[in-house]
Amino acid sequence: MCSSFFLKAILLYLAILLQMNVVVSGLNLSTDDDALLKIKTRITDDPRGVLRSWNNSLPFCMWPGVTCGRRHQRVTSLNLTDKGLVGSLSPFIGNLSFLRYIILNDNQLHGSIPPEIGRLSRLEILSLRNNFFTGEIPTNLSGCSKLRFLHLSPNRLSGRIPNIFSSLQMIRTIVLVKNNFTGEIPPSISNLTYLERLFLGDNPLGGSIPDSFNQLKKLRQLELGANGLVGEFPLFFYNLSMLELLSVPQNQLYGNLPKNLCLSQPHLKILEISDNHFSGFLTPSILNCSELEIFDASINDFKGRIKIDFGKLNPVDFKNFFDSLSNCSNLEQLELSRSRLIGVLPNSLGNFSSKLNYISLDDNYVSGSLPSSIGNLFGLTLINLGQNNFTGLIPESIGKLRNVEGLYLPLNAFSGIIPPSIGNLSFLTQLYLDWNKLEGTIPSTLINCKNLLYLDLSVNKLRGSVPKEIFQLSSLSIVLDLSQNNLSGVLPHEIGNLKSLGYLDLSENSLSGELPSSFSTCVNLQTLNLSRNFFHGSMPEALSSLRGLEYVNMSRNNFSEPIPTYLQEMDLKYLDLSYNNFEGEVFVKGVFANTSMISIHGNRKLCGGIPELHLPKCTTSDSKRGSRKLSARVVIAISLSSTIVGLALVSFILFYFCITRNKDEPLDTISTKSFEKISYGRLFKATKGFSAENLIGTGSFASVYKGVLDESGLIVAIKVLNLNLQGGFKSFMAECDALRNIRHRNLVKVITSCSSIDFQGNDFKALVYDFMSNGSLESWLHSIHQMLDLAQRINIIKDVACALEYLHCHCGNVVVHCDLKPSNILLDTDMVAHVGDFGLAKILSLEGVSKANNNSSSVFRGTIGYAPPEYGFGSGVSANGDIYSYGTLLLEMMTGKEPVDLVFEGGLTLHSYARNALADGSVLQILDPGLLNENTDEQSLISLVKIGAQCSLESPHDRMDIETVVHDLISITVKTCNQS
Repeated sequence: MCSSFFLKAILLYLAILLQMNVVVSGLNLSTDDDALLKIKTRITDDPRGVLRSWNNSLPFCMWPGVTCGRRHQRVTSLNLTDKGLVGSLSPFIGNLSFLRYIILNDNQLHGSIPPEIGRLSRLEILSLRNNFFTGEIPTNLSGCSKLRFLHLSPNRLSGRIPNIFSSLQMIRTIVLVKNNFTGEIPPSISNLTYLERLFLGDNPLGGSIPDSFNQLKKLRQLELGANGLVGEFPLFFYNLSMLELLSVPQNQLYGNLPKNLCLSQPHLKILEISDNHFSGFLTPSILNCSELEIFDASINDFKGRIKIDFGKLNPVDFKNFFDSLSNCSNLEQLELSRSRLIGVLPNSLGNFSSKLNYISLDDNYVSGSLPSSIGNLFGLTLINLGQNNFTGLIPESIGKLRNVEGLYLPLNAFSGIIPPSIGNLSFLTQLYLDWNKLEGTIPSTLINCKNLLYLDLSVNKLRGSVPKEIFQLSSLSIVLDLSQNNLSGVLPHEIGNLKSLGYLDLSENSLSGELPSSFSTCVNLQTLNLSRNFFHGSMPEALSSLRGLEYVNMSRNNFSEPIPTYLQEMDLKYLDLSYNNFEGEVFVKGVFANTSMISIHGNRKLCGGIPELHLPKCTTSDSKRGSRKLSARVVIAISLSSTIVGLALVSFILFYFCITRNKDEPLDTISTKSFEKISYGRLFKATKGFSAENLIGTGSFASVYKGVLDESGLIVAIKVLNLNLQGGFKSFMAECDALRNIRHRNLVKVITSCSSIDFQGNDFKALVYDFMSNGSLESWLHSIHQMLDLAQRINIIKDVACALEYLHCHCGNVVVHCDLKPSNILLDTDMVAHVGDFGLAKILSLEGVSKANNNSSSVFRGTIGYAPPEYGFGSGVSANGDIYSYGTLLLEMMTGKEPVDLVFEGGLTLHSYARNALADGSVLQILDPGLLNENTDEQSLISLVKIGAQCSLESPHDRMDIETVVHDLISITVKTCNQS
């Protein structure tokens, strides 16, 4: 009886508990639902309609930007990046108690950060980047004990940075730059023993850098620029052996640099101490920073001569400084650009190490002649002496340097002739002799430079005709600039050999005659400038074949007859026909429909056109004049033999067939409206004055801004070059050169460019790209990587492989990217991947690939962890190097681990990590947990890891080729789709 009673009581108790659990569970779901709707009510503008489906017609776990956990169906992630949202953040966000990720970047949210966020004990990521939040950081954020990523810049936050960091022991990244924080750097930051990145720049903090920062043993990046800091050079620096970046520019720091600078920081890559009050001598210990890439100590109070002891000598002047270098028997690279060097190069230059392969002294004040002893440096592959005060002859001995690939001598005062011995430089790809005082004729020996891609001899005093041999250099595919000389004669028929040339400038010479019909074979030409010469006759029909032409300048010649009709059908961005003898009617279509894209001044016999041109209306006689000239051409055409007519007809049919077939094929390029070269003013307006709120990100040599072009409302990304950084201009030119003639759906597309001056008269250069709304792959992998499922990752992997296949195999020359990594892969609205940032790219002509790979050594290119090991030993760049980077990238996407992760110590690398797992059958254990679920095809995952491991092998010759990679990825994609 009693046992029966107790049994019933227990059953009743269990039933009550079960009912309570159901009620509580339903309450939790209702709470999340209600909290999200409360968050929606604070959004005053939703231009893209992202929150329209936040209603009861769908379960809230299916609402855009909302992610729920699998077990409890509670909200774990709120990601509304770049949705154009306007409004404030509701305090009800604190009710989403299972929330781990809050990512509201790139919107227009304002008001204060709700202190209720402090209730979210599970929160790991709080990223409110690029909004308009005001007020202070809530002190109860200390309740988010699992927080590991805090990004609140740029916003308009103010007040003191709260002392909450004793409670945030898991945090690894803090980014608070470009706000209005005051009241010194809180010492409690020193308690964050796992902290890796600390960015506090552009805040009026004041005070000094806490000495207790010496406790931040894992700190890799420290940025404290423009903080109003005072005091001497921070001594804690010596205890931070993992430091890669130390940036303290634009402060009030003072005193001498310590003599043992760099001894304890073997991994330091960037050291920026500019615009302070450091004094004394520049310490020689800087040489101990073996991985240093950027060192900026400008605008300080340093004094004395350079005291760095090269070759155990103490140089006391410019000559002795260079003499001392001859004792450096292992010297491989000499980079002294923009170093304010003054003096004459001594003859001891020729005594430098035989291993020297790179010398750069550009943008200094070096004068005198170039010593002939430079011909002794047989190992040189690059010579850059541009923008100095060199005079005298270019020595004939330059022709002995048979390994040279790049010779840069522009913006000097070299005189005399171009030495014919330059023709001996058979590996030469770039020759810049512009802006000098060179005389005589262009040497025909240049025909021996079979790998030449760039040739710039502009702004000199060269005379005579352009040698036919120049036009027989089929390798010329980037630039041929002979402008502003005294060249004369006619253009030879051989100009048609330049089938790959993209840029031709022969302006401001004394060239004459009619343009040859062979122009029709220059099918890749984009820019053609023949202005200020004495060309006459009509513009040949041959130009109608050049469908890639964008910029044409025929001004100030003697061209006559009606303007060719084909010009209105071409996709031109700018056409200048001014000051010629054209006559007849001006068209109203194509380029002729926009006055900012055309110039026709100085042609007195023109009429018609759009009203904005203010030309007289055409009369009947004007039309008859054009008709008579047309009739004359028809009569001449009819007089040709029937055989020629028949052949022409057959040719036309074949041409039409090819064009039709090409139209039926899918295009690789993205259809985006193109613009003429854009002005600084329009970019200034598009970015709201290059404001912090429009800043997307910064790189080694540039900053990228989001902009809206006024005339169309098109959203673009604007990459602004930092001309003050050493190497920035080279990076900009490399990107221009690489992107000039390549088009593919998986490459970023350059819409236009700007080369101008800003409102203060400073040089300004920028590139304008399609805007990628989903940011970089890096942000998805290491901030919100749980949002990328297996199908998305495979598509991204395949997109990148297709881009590499195009660059390596299908774009005329072999283009080696040299810096493939997640931050350089951008994702559009549809999550299609686009490879970007070609600032380190190198173009290898097909004829010279094997030679370039085997014989050239070059400056280290790429990023630590992604760059292939052979680059570190001086090997020339190659397509195999990109394959290594691709394999590393693929393994990173599969494992979720960066190649420089702290787990890889004692010789272990990401490659060996994957290889070992493949060998012992434990691949699934090393994968990103987000890839594993009951529907995953495990064999596909293993196959992907295997591809990554084979691509990242140490030996370049053992790596997979990109075409095989693409083939295997397609097979995996098909299998995955069938599985799902």
